[in-house]
Amino acid sequence: MEKVEKVGKILRNRLVNNVKAGIEENNNIFVVKYSQLSSSQMDSFRKSLSKLGANVRVAKNRLAKIALEDAEQKGLAQQIEGQTAFVWSNEDSVTLAKAIMDFVKDSGGEKVEVKGGILDKAFLKSTDVKKLAELPAKEVLQAQLLQMMLAPLTRFAGCLNAKSRDLLSILKQLSEKKEGGQ
Repeated sequence: MEKVEKVGKILRNRLVNNVKAGIEENNNIFVVKYSQLSSSQMDSFRKSLSKLGANVRVAKNRLAKIALEDAEQKGLAQQIEGQTAFVWSNEDSVTLAKAIMDFVKDSGGEKVEVKGGILDKAFLKSTDVKKLAELPAKEVLQAQLLQMMLAPLTRFAGCLNAKSRDLLSILKQLSEKKEGGQ
């Protein structure tokens, strides 16, 4: 009987270490509570997130809480309840949050619930994850930032161009007056 307990303890430690490693090695971690999902729905969820460079791992709550507490994420550890899945990745967090929230909507919102997450080691509440999903994609934000940075230069160039046109217009009018007056 003692060997079974040791094997069980080794297995539990390995599972905790796998979850802890996933938390420590990834910048984006989301915790999702799910219930009454068919295996095909869960498989679809995994595949859609895999295309975005994310992994989905199911963990026992007790082991997930131990791993989160070991990774100094007690706020997220308190959110663990029901059937829990971790979604982790180092890819774009906004795109990942959007995909998760789309899956929540597609499942009716009752079967899947986002409990929270970790973004660059900072705890996110479920409301924070929803706000993150509402942000534009990274490329769109970069384009908007570039546009904001270039706007003053564009206006300045336009102003210089307008002054040059005004000067040329005045010179042309003077030239026409001189030609007409002679």
